[in-house]
Amino acid sequence: MKVTVNNIELAYEKFGNGEPLILLHGNGEDRHIFDVITKKLQNDFTVYSVDSRNHGESTKTEDYSYETMATDIYSFINTLKLGKVNIVGFSDGGIISLILVMNQSECIRKMALLGVNLKPGDFKEDSYRFIKDTYEETKDPLFKLMLEHPNIELADVKAVTTPTLVVGAEHDVFKPELFVNLANTLPNAELIIMNGHEHDSYIVNQDMLYPDLVKFFI
Repeated sequence: MKVTVNNIELAYEKFGNGEPLILLHGNGEDRHIFDVITKKLQNDFTVYSVDSRNHGESTKTEDYSYETMATDIYSFINTLKLGKVNIVGFSDGGIISLILVMNQSECIRKMALLGVNLKPGDFKEDSYRFIKDTYEETKDPLFKLMLEHPNIELADVKAVTTPTLVVGAEHDVFKPELFVNLANTLPNAELIIMNGHEHDSYIVNQDMLYPDLVKFFI
């Protein structure tokens, strides 16, 4: 399905019944990374898995900013008249979720931030170098986005009282203290570290996080 929001079309799929739960994928991915876990989540929620702009089947534009993508999702929620939603954001999807809740907290009931970063400096040195080298070779604007954004300070999230589940991987592309500091700074947050996992290995085409998500959201 597609819906017109913020002057573009967002592609999405809808499954199940219950409270609305929006799933937002990471950089260079699409909604199908959640196909496996959606098969379980749809038993508990009305799941909306969305392709961000410039990804999947959604409109391709010149605007790659996280702020604009957050506005897209805010428009998505309002256009479909979803009311207060739960949201799961992985990587870039987590950045979009965090910016959304910082600007329009009234539309988010609870959120799970998986593998999220606050700024490019959160990348481990080798991961940042890989992104930089890839951008220099390809000039892909999605890699440029990761090199320059987001620019969120820990102090900026102190006012976010929305219940939040912060999830990071033991072998993430980000420095491990990021997740601890974020969970400690958010006033109403829980932290899960996925031992033995890399940045995406616990969520892309996986359902192992399902019990934790259900426990948190319900």
